Amino acid sequence: MSAWVTEEVMRWALRFCSRRCPWQQHRFLLTTSVKDTSCTSKQPAQVCVSQKSQTSLSKSLLSSVRFYSQDRSHRDGVEELSLLPEVNLEDSASDQRLMRSPFYDKLQRCGSPSDVLDLTCQYSPTVQQVSNCLTHMWSTTKKMSEEQRRYELQLMFEHPAFEELLQKALKVVGHMRNDNVTYSLLSMVNLGVSQHSRVVQTYLRVCQENLNDFDEKCLSILASCLENMESSTNVDALKEGMKLIVDARLPGIKNVMTLQTMMRLLGKDAPQYLKRKLEKKALSMTDQFSLPNTQYMIFTMATMGFYSKPLMDLCSKKIAEDFHGIPFNRLYRVLQSYRELLYRNADLLTGLSEYVASPLDVWTNKQVLLFLSMFEDLAFCPDALMEAFAERVISNPDVLTLKDLLCVLKVYSSLNYDLRHQRQQFLDSLSHALSSYLPKIPAFMLLKAVYCLCLLGHFPSAPLEQLLQSSTLEQLEGSKFAKSRERMFQTVDLCLRLDRPPLPQPLTVPPSVMGDANASSQTANSRLSQGLQSLTGDEVHAVLQEMVVVENFYLIDGVITKPLPNQTCRTEASSCAGVEGSPAESSQRIAVICTPQSGFCYGTSNPRGPLAVKIRHLRMLGYAPVLVTEQELQSDEDGTETLRGRIFPELHRSETQTAVEQLRS
Repeated sequence: MSAWVTEEVMRWALRFCSRRCPWQQHRFLLTTSVKDTSCTSKQPAQVCVSQKSQTSLSKSLLSSVRFYSQDRSHRDGVEELSLLPEVNLEDSASDQRLMRSPFYDKLQRCGSPSDVLDLTCQYSPTVQQVSNCLTHMWSTTKKMSEEQRRYELQLMFEHPAFEELLQKALKVVGHMRNDNVTYSLLSMVNLGVSQHSRVVQTYLRVCQENLNDFDEKCLSILASCLENMESSTNVDALKEGMKLIVDARLPGIKNVMTLQTMMRLLGKDAPQYLKRKLEKKALSMTDQFSLPNTQYMIFTMATMGFYSKPLMDLCSKKIAEDFHGIPFNRLYRVLQSYRELLYRNADLLTGLSEYVASPLDVWTNKQVLLFLSMFEDLAFCPDALMEAFAERVISNPDVLTLKDLLCVLKVYSSLNYDLRHQRQQFLDSLSHALSSYLPKIPAFMLLKAVYCLCLLGHFPSAPLEQLLQSSTLEQLEGSKFAKSRERMFQTVDLCLRLDRPPLPQPLTVPPSVMGDANASSQTANSRLSQGLQSLTGDEVHAVLQEMVVVENFYLIDGVITKPLPNQTCRTEASSCAGVEGSPAESSQRIAVICTPQSGFCYGTSNPRGPLAVKIRHLRMLGYAPVLVTEQELQSDEDGTETLRGRIFPELHRSETQTAVEQLRS
């Protein structure tokens, strides 16, 4: 039996029977680095077409392509490559004839890259067929599992015909149509051919030469390819060239889809001036926007990393008018794009919450939780959906998987949604579901679950006892995210000490797992500090303390101690009579906290999880919390009017009443 037959039998046996000892055949001539394959090098140029296959051609048949090379040894960074024509060129331009050919019929029946390569051994592919083979090889791998794809690609690289196909692709590139060039390049890159190989670099250089002749389809394919390629001289040159093409063709674009394709071509690297020109062009075409156009425009802006509020507002309005015409995956992508662009539209988010909530039965738990998770990322509380899903959980908590349960706990604790009369039933249902997973739940997941329940003010004994067991704590010592772990343990400890839940036995968090709170390391807000000092300087009975740390955890920007309303005169009268009253009975402590707007649910004054717990605990400690946002301080010229109305409301009311009486008089 010949050596070739032996190798062929081994290859087929390995393909269908074994994956342990793949037959190694080192034939990667066309996939080595360009840096090592200069035709001007004194060493044999492995990636060049074999000298035996080259023939002398007349100058009329010789097409020369100029391209930038990565080999710095080339003169002036420019190399000349002679693209030799292929022998089989007679019918490469006839698509209909190709569709009727036996080759094409057999190609469609190929189910793997190796099947395609076997077919090329039976036929000598034409120019068009070379592109079809590469595209079909890539297409077959997209339908495979990850493990199967890796194995099939390994067989592909080991197949003797793969190098021959790449050699043919290298020779015929000069005779390919533009769309075939781009499709072939995309297929080779996706199949794993080295981006520094001679064949890939040649195709990139041919794209540079023909870029002015590319239509929108070719540009789109090329953009998809370049998006996932490493930076190199040829890749970067093509990207810059595409920017010039888009800029030049922009005024003549009349189709919305074409415009969006152009926008995606540029991506995040587009200069700001060009993004603004695209925005202006898009706004001039808004009367042509269909419902799919509006969705795709939002996706496109997210891909570009370009925030245009007028475009986003217009697209959001059209989407909010017709949720029924949009499938789940696109609605979810809209929310994803919102998050990436840091954009929120209250009307769309509220409308989407109500649309999903009524009726909720048409959505699976997974779909609802994906929506809820995305709402939480946007810091938006979807009241209608939160209430409707809570009813589903109450009716059947056992349907929640452990992953579902952790997501529910995270969302409801973060958004601090008040379930009112359903609150206790809902929390009991979550505790019941969590108890069923206690025998097998990982330690870190248990910590996150207990932490979220503590934020909600709910303290089931079984999870707490299991979390604080020495065996569980030992598992958490070596876990990742040390700072996050310590912060969660600190919150659990505070809740056990301050909320004082009725537990069967006292539970405490060991100091060794809590680390340092470091609350005192935070810096004071200078604008708030000036406003508080100015405000309390005029009040005789008010005392100001700044940057106060409570329970070695909570930082208060300013604590103002002042007499209770209508207590000042009583205090003075008691002093005259020689009677001293308790400071706690005659004064109140106001805890002024400066918080970013992100501490609240979007569009509301409802504090989110950690801030809500801080307020709850400060009230338990006898403080009256007053929240001031950074935006409010910036909008107030002297920074005192907002503070005066919240810290001294009685003075603010009296001043307002006096002003009204003066106006009346």
